[in-house]
Amino acid sequence: MATARRAAEIGAEGIGKMFGPFAALTDVSLKVGRGEFLTLLGPSGSGKTTFLMILSGFERPTAGRLTLDGRDVTATPAEARAFGMVFQGYALFPHMTAAQNIAFPLRVQKRSETEIRRRVEQMVEMVGLAGHAHKRPAGLSGGQQQRVALARALAYEPPVLLLDEPFSALDKNLRGQMQDEVRRLHRETGTTFIFVTHDQSEALALSSRVAIFDHGRLQQIAPPREVYERPANRFVAEFLGDINLLPLEGAEGGVALATARCEGHAVRVADAGRAPSGLLAVRPEYMRLCPLRPVDGNALPVRVADITYLGAQSRLALRTPGGTPLTLQLATADLPAGLGPDSALWVGWPEDRGFFL
Repeated sequence: MATARRAAEIGAEGIGKMFGPFAALTDVSLKVGRGEFLTLLGPSGSGKTTFLMILSGFERPTAGRLTLDGRDVTATPAEARAFGMVFQGYALFPHMTAAQNIAFPLRVQKRSETEIRRRVEQMVEMVGLAGHAHKRPAGLSGGQQQRVALARALAYEPPVLLLDEPFSALDKNLRGQMQDEVRRLHRETGTTFIFVTHDQSEALALSSRVAIFDHGRLQQIAPPREVYERPANRFVAEFLGDINLLPLEGAEGGVALATARCEGHAVRVADAGRAPSGLLAVRPEYMRLCPLRPVDGNALPVRVADITYLGAQSRLALRTPGGTPLTLQLATADLPAGLGPDSALWVGWPEDRGFFL
């Protein structure tokens, strides 16, 4: 990865924010490494945008402190932090061309006209806007406007770039293109990126780490694979994609494997490092559908409750004899012939693909 001229490290220690009697954030502590891409993820009202506004300086915390490269900036106003910011609505100046929008923060900093011209040309090329720099925002597509906003925020090489759900107004295909663009810009600039989204797949695809919020509290912060494969709690497990939850009885730990029973069937779990509990989580992609009980791994009998056609994929709603709901998603071409509601089958999964909650 390239190293930005001023990529910064940020620390948050015990950050809290009250709006009257409402606690928007409670005791949030984390560190953002220099040049990292951290995504703040959570449902609406979870506190992620409030935390971003505190990082930017647009909001003051009611508890805790913020540091920038070890220096306390809790009371430092937004303009003095000089972070780049990309808003959900782009916030471009409608009377300025794309080039003039990109040049604006450089003119505020009183850079020379030669440097401004050179830097604007660099940024126009970097974000793929060649041939559009002379246009005003009204003459640009949504994706092009987003590129102008990114270029403007990165033009003066800020130590940190904050992005507040910047793709929410874009259609699916364009959103995917802009995700690729942001990932490339992060790689090329090396700037510290902090990104807010409620889209789980977007967070997993873009980030070096993901910080998951719920009800104003930080639930887990870890690399994407870890938060998905080893969620810290039930909220994280259920928020990040589909999950099948199996009730267990008599769970006991062993040297390498834990044992338990689920609706009378023996279950073995290779979940080292976690104490056995009464709930086992298995991601649907690790479960397989079998006409007969599989001879290896874990298995449960099920009946098909419903099948939803999704094109290349089909979603199967299953139910165990004890009433536990399960979800599987299979390639439509791989569905067994004659499969329909009330079909009786088995689901199996490897011992090392379940984890305790």
